[in-house]
Amino acid sequence: MATLDLYNMSGKKTGTMDVKDEIFGVEVNKSVLHDVVVNYLANQRQGTQSTLTRTEVRGGGIKPWRQKGTGRARQGSIRAPQWTGGGVVFAPKPRDYSYTLNKKVKKLALKMALTTKVTEDDIIVVDGLGFEEIKTAAAAKMLKDLGVSEKALIVTAENDTNVYKSARNIEGVCVSNADVLNVYEILNHKKLIIAKAAIEKIEEVCAQ
Repeated sequence: MATLDLYNMSGKKTGTMDVKDEIFGVEVNKSVLHDVVVNYLANQRQGTQSTLTRTEVRGGGIKPWRQKGTGRARQGSIRAPQWTGGGVVFAPKPRDYSYTLNKKVKKLALKMALTTKVTEDDIIVVDGLGFEEIKTAAAAKMLKDLGVSEKALIVTAENDTNVYKSARNIEGVCVSNADVLNVYEILNHKKLIIAKAAIEKIEEVCAQ
């Protein structure tokens, strides 16, 4: 089993914690990580873009000038794509970009992402992560004490309003909980600050 250092919110080492190799020590396959990240981003797309084709643009019902004798190129409508204000060729229309991936692939990718953070020493385990009140200064102090100056993802075991609202105004910092943790968020942040209870919950869920 891999061993991670355990810190308190003041940045002092308080002990160590053993984590399961089958979750935090798996072989990393970049292709699998790529597939899961692309799937996540695709599922986030609203797909509401819509522009008009030449059949939908208003006007242009009459030929702008006669076919021959003007010296100009023949034109049939001022709403053709080459005209300003004309329709769009192959205009994008509302569509659903989402698609599904195998649940086993997603779970494997989550393990790989966590393994990456352990391998690169970018994971910080905090015992007793939480704030008594909503205060951005408290979250900023914790990050400073932990030596975190890069983009960071804070992971709690459960939904914690105090932690979320205290950290949401800090640039580059996001808050998530163990139930909705995803590969994209892990890889998109340099540091992973995770509560000890959150690790225990992840190990319990991934072991199923």
